[in-house]
Amino acid sequence: MAGRWITILLLVVLTAGCGISKVITNQNEVQTLHGSKEWVIEFWNTYSDEENRILERELIPAFERQFPDIKVISVRQAYSNGMKNTLFSRAFSNRGPDVVRMHMDWVPDFYQNGLLMPLNEFPDFRKVADALNREALSAGFHQNQYFSLPLDMYIQAAIYNRELLKRAGYSKPPRTMEEILELARRKRYIIGLGGLDTWKTLPYIYSLGGSLTDTTFSKATGYLDGEATVRAVEKLLLLYKEGLIDRMVGEEGGDNWEGVKSGNVLITGEGPWFYSIWTDTELDRALKWTAPYPFPNVKGPLPVADGEHLVIMKGSKQKEAAWTFLKWMTDKEAQLKMSRVGLFPTNLEAVKSMTVDVDSYVYPYQMALDNAFLRPSVKNWGKIDEIYTLYMRQIFRGEISVKDGLTRAAEEIDRLFARSR
Repeated sequence: MAGRWITILLLVVLTAGCGISKVITNQNEVQTLHGSKEWVIEFWNTYSDEENRILERELIPAFERQFPDIKVISVRQAYSNGMKNTLFSRAFSNRGPDVVRMHMDWVPDFYQNGLLMPLNEFPDFRKVADALNREALSAGFHQNQYFSLPLDMYIQAAIYNRELLKRAGYSKPPRTMEEILELARRKRYIIGLGGLDTWKTLPYIYSLGGSLTDTTFSKATGYLDGEATVRAVEKLLLLYKEGLIDRMVGEEGGDNWEGVKSGNVLITGEGPWFYSIWTDTELDRALKWTAPYPFPNVKGPLPVADGEHLVIMKGSKQKEAAWTFLKWMTDKEAQLKMSRVGLFPTNLEAVKSMTVDVDSYVYPYQMALDNAFLRPSVKNWGKIDEIYTLYMRQIFRGEISVKDGLTRAAEEIDRLFARSR
């Protein structure tokens, strides 16, 4: 997802202090925490190029104008296990950053290890929390404490090759995934799966009627190894054997971005950064060559693939300044700015105020999100994804049958669920 992003390493000199922040009641009012003293907070994030431009050129300058005694040092990282391990190492020795934008499934791993500050300890927490999406907020709830604020939500769209659709006589994609796969088989077009992990495959599996777990993401047996999911994976496997799914999928995955723009790839799935990374000229070309649509669904809402949360690390020396920054980033105006690149708000007022041009590449992502449900944060999600991917690779390599592979994966995932309770 974020393999294209460049890691920027900055050295930051932190200053210590303490105090209580004021509640933000007027976004136009310049506010201070402690007179003329400057407070420096370090903010780790994994924003893409365009997202980072909005952060550093618009959001941080606006925040620092409103709070001139707080300076935000943005440290852009590559989204990876390496970043997660570094955060753990630094947090255990109280050397971590003050604020982190982290994947919602990382939040349980950190609060279970006592590395996040409970946000409900701030006196104005309830007012802030009431302004946010309740389901998203619950991802950071543990033992009557809240350890994170939901910052944004995003989902994949199905990205189609306009030229291939046109050659096949379609002005828009077929209505169902079965029809899409049949079109690929008939015309010898490639399905750009790109990998066998949950991010790459689940939109196709759900579109074909399968599922990973129950709706509460607490049980895999009967769902991942159920008849509908077995049939869905068998359909994908057959296309792979026919050479109609990129061969790299059986190893570490492949890159279908160029193929869907100008090659023989009919469809690939990706988040809004597929478009947001381009310059204006490149974006015009990408929209000329491709057409984003929500993934077709036959069983009701598809799951939201991901969401990001803001946390304050337990070792932060500027907790009050960090809390002021969290509140500001989850407020209406900041979230509306980020929504321009497909990071959808968790602030309820921002959701009501958000308008997206129907011709914008963001519009299909909003449509997809409107017909999705936000899955809960899952502890050990990284291990669940590893188990799922391991057995999917064995299936696609012909080392195990679809039924046996999915059954073993479901059993191992359920053991992880049991240990998480």
